[in-house]
Amino acid sequence: MTATFRYSVGPWNIHTGADTFGPPVRAEVPFARKLELMKEIGFDAIQLHDDDAVPDLNECDSRSLRTKAKELKRQLDDAGLVPEFVAPRLWEDARTRDGAYTANLKQLRDYADERSKKAIEVANELGTNNIVLWLAREGNFVPENKSTTRSLHYLTEAINRMLEADKQIRIMIEPKPNEPVDKSFVPTVGHALALGYATADPSRVGVLIESAHSLLAGLDPADDMAFALAHRKLWGVHLNDQNGLKFDQDRPFGSVNLRQAFNQVRVLMESGYGSGGEYVGLDVKALRTQSDEKACKHLANSLFVAERLADKVRSLNTAEIAARQEDGDYEELDRYIIDHLLG
Repeated sequence: MTATFRYSVGPWNIHTGADTFGPPVRAEVPFARKLELMKEIGFDAIQLHDDDAVPDLNECDSRSLRTKAKELKRQLDDAGLVPEFVAPRLWEDARTRDGAYTANLKQLRDYADERSKKAIEVANELGTNNIVLWLAREGNFVPENKSTTRSLHYLTEAINRMLEADKQIRIMIEPKPNEPVDKSFVPTVGHALALGYATADPSRVGVLIESAHSLLAGLDPADDMAFALAHRKLWGVHLNDQNGLKFDQDRPFGSVNLRQAFNQVRVLMESGYGSGGEYVGLDVKALRTQSDEKACKHLANSLFVAERLADKVRSLNTAEIAARQEDGDYEELDRYIIDHLLG
């Protein structure tokens, strides 16, 4: 296996260290400097929320939106980065506190539709056809506050409207079982794929799998990735790590469970992931304890681990693995993999 990955990252991964329990501890890094740092560290593409690309998007008309997006496109070209996707940020506005596409009130669902169309406009100007849907507030805190069946119909209809609005876009659903909602309507990759198959054009609906989200669902990220790959629907990944069933930690890739990280890389490489233009994305946060001048090590470290693990996959003795699969000596196979990782 000689696959070579191309990597992407979002500007939110260089951040001030604020968390639920405390304010920022580092200075905000200007966007232009973030682009420089990403390229220096070794990234090829940038992940964008719609308002990362066009700040104050809600106040923009179509003309000003396109003007600002074109300015960003020139900035990305100058930095040597390409846009991987645009994601409508539908979880921070006060109007979407009870959901966006699944809000009980129609005027709020209409807002979600309009915001999504603006995200598609941004993507068109930037030159990407990938739209990521993290359905952050599409769920409930009180089981009776929404009909789950009706909400799933709302989601299907919203995706259909996006697909109809632009015949070139692809929708990448990013599942997560909880947080910020208590229970998500689309908690796992199986749910996301089923939702995609229910749309008007399933060929343009796939998934983006984040390691930590799978772990929060009690699942193995490598198995989730393999499941989506078997359906030819894995169009994006966010590699990171997670220390147990807690909040979404976005730890550097491989920092908690190295073997789990190895198997994610192995599954991606064995499937030829990336050969269709896909990127290996990161979604990792620096520890709050990091100083300003050391607040990008989590990015460099994650790339280092991914590349080292790719080397480990390339140097696997496939004949040894095949022999153990044949004779059923899985204890020996287990020892071989551990020894290979330690060596």
